[in-house]
Amino acid sequence: MSNEAKPVILPEKKTPVPRLGLTAKQLIPRLQLADNLFNLIGLLSTSIGILTMVILLGALLWNGAPYLTWNFLISFPSTTPENAGIIVGLVGSLCVMLVTVVTAVPLGVAAAIYLEEYANKNWLTTIIELNISNLAGVPSIVYGLMAASLIVYQLGIGETIATGGITLGLLVLPVIIVATREALRTVPRSIREAAFAMGATKWQVIHKHLLPYSAGGIATGVIIAMSRAIGETAPLVVVGVVGFLLKLPASPVSSQFPFVNFKWLTVRYSVLPYQMFDWVQEPDDVYQHKAAAAGLVLIAMTLALNASAMYIRYRVRKNIHW
Repeated sequence: MSNEAKPVILPEKKTPVPRLGLTAKQLIPRLQLADNLFNLIGLLSTSIGILTMVILLGALLWNGAPYLTWNFLISFPSTTPENAGIIVGLVGSLCVMLVTVVTAVPLGVAAAIYLEEYANKNWLTTIIELNISNLAGVPSIVYGLMAASLIVYQLGIGETIATGGITLGLLVLPVIIVATREALRTVPRSIREAAFAMGATKWQVIHKHLLPYSAGGIATGVIIAMSRAIGETAPLVVVGVVGFLLKLPASPVSSQFPFVNFKWLTVRYSVLPYQMFDWVQEPDDVYQHKAAAAGLVLIAMTLALNASAMYIRYRVRKNIHW
């Protein structure tokens, strides 16, 4: 007879999950069901959004595509619906966006670099960062009221292209600051440490390493901000945009030295969103259809901005070797 001890097999103990009173075997199917239910809700929500966008875009195409002609793009506004065009609003939107880019991008990127790389982490910078995040969600009409009081009346610049561009620049400035800071944070810390180890100064690290590596993310944030600005109407209404205008601004390029003309900054202007708003108030159906055609042009401009952001990001990432 063998004296070896036989192993003692203890009965399986089912440990209940705290607060639920369920075993792991009972809990797993419920978790899987909850996961599938969440996926279904997410799919339905996404489908509703996509379906709504398709319906709206289809309605614009149905109503506006027949009126989207070359004459429509190069014609001035008119009291005759058949002759009305969008050249004034189109050129005005491009001029305002140029001022917006020049105003917001350098200031936003510089502010983001200072807050992320230079500013001490204390209660003051915490308050500044909190206010920047809050300003990104402030209604656009508030920026229009602030610009009307400060720029139009206090500084006396008037209801000009410069005023509209500065107003939209202030509107998108918090978005650019937040996007730039997030892009700078994506750069691995090892790159900073390696540059400092080689004797680089703070500015050399930022200029030679951080900005090139984060350029794709910064460009994406800037284009997203410009895409928002190009469709804004409320702040421009407050600072004096015109719905019916029969004159284009002067060319920013001059044939004489210094070959730059700034007179276009001091004239009245119209923008494409406000021209659409003006047309949809008209009782004539032709104006309604032409407003839809103008909407298609605005969507095409927005898509072009986003496509350019994707291309810039692709080119930057292609030229960077981690």
